[in-house]
Amino acid sequence: MKLDFLKRFDFFSGVPDSLLAPVCSYLISTYGIGKQHIIAANEGNAVALAAGYHLATGGVPVVYMQNSGEGNIINPVASLMNEKVYGIPCVFLIGWRGEPGVPDEPQHVYQGEVTVKLLEDMDIAAMIIGKDTREAEVEARLDAWQARLASGKQVAFVIKKGALEFDGKVQYKNNNTMSREEIIKHIAAVTGDDPIVGTTGKASRELFEIRESAGSGHEHDFLTVGSMGHSSSIALGMALQKPEKKVWIIDGDGAVLMHMGAIAVIGSNKPSNLVHVVINNEAHESVGGMPTVAGKIDLVGVAKACGYPNANSVNSYEALDEALRAAKSREALSFIEVKASIGARTDLGRPTTTAKENKEAFMKGLAE
Repeated sequence: MKLDFLKRFDFFSGVPDSLLAPVCSYLISTYGIGKQHIIAANEGNAVALAAGYHLATGGVPVVYMQNSGEGNIINPVASLMNEKVYGIPCVFLIGWRGEPGVPDEPQHVYQGEVTVKLLEDMDIAAMIIGKDTREAEVEARLDAWQARLASGKQVAFVIKKGALEFDGKVQYKNNNTMSREEIIKHIAAVTGDDPIVGTTGKASRELFEIRESAGSGHEHDFLTVGSMGHSSSIALGMALQKPEKKVWIIDGDGAVLMHMGAIAVIGSNKPSNLVHVVINNEAHESVGGMPTVAGKIDLVGVAKACGYPNANSVNSYEALDEALRAAKSREALSFIEVKASIGARTDLGRPTTTAKENKEAFMKGLAE
């Protein structure tokens, strides 16, 4: 189905999703990034931006996201947007990962089961869009929802895989030269048997395959397959309880931005056994490559301001190795930003162990 129904609206905000890649490409091609289209740090942020747009213009905003983001919108929808509070209308576009009956990754299974139920609980009227849905049906539903939107309620389109299409092509790139997979190889070479917490997405997939290629086990790696943005907090909780272990975080810029407050909490606790590595490719690459704002901000400055005593940025493998060795040897909290290009192998696989198997092996390795 084509996207002409989006022409009814002129403000969009959200967090990129692979199932909504046609929407994301359409928005970048049509609006770029500016006052009509803002890529948010997280889904709650997108809802608040949408509220600001409505307050300023009286218009109806559109918020897009993967269904994993529903948890992030519950508070602003229930305590800000709901008709019993301010009554702010909004149209949600939600990619349905983990759709019941469709094989998917473990982190999407339960979220997929409760996707529509959560919308019902938030009093958000929903329509499911599949490959057979015609645009005329969507237009008719929007017409029927006008009274609901006018009364300050919210509606949602829950979008199945492959339901939408956009003919335009958008290429995402930056000027960095280091590849994420090679960066992770350098990290793995220095960390040895130290525990690593890998962030959501391709970084953890690459770490798994690096271990497989080396013929080593996976008991030192916790692969955070879900809960984007929380790997650093998982690692902090671990580091505080295991002060004798050097704990490493392999993080991404999108994840850091999603819950940046974690940096403040880490910096205030200052665990001397924690190393926070952020691979910054300025993109939400695991869900299509749309840009983040991480290329426009000083992550090292943020870390220092939040209390990290050691923070630096590197853009070469030589500088990376030097920074990793220094962090390994020092007994103090460290932050390393690594500038990376966008791109991954087309044959990149996924972990062959289940999430629970990963947890159990990791906990056993951590206890030894």
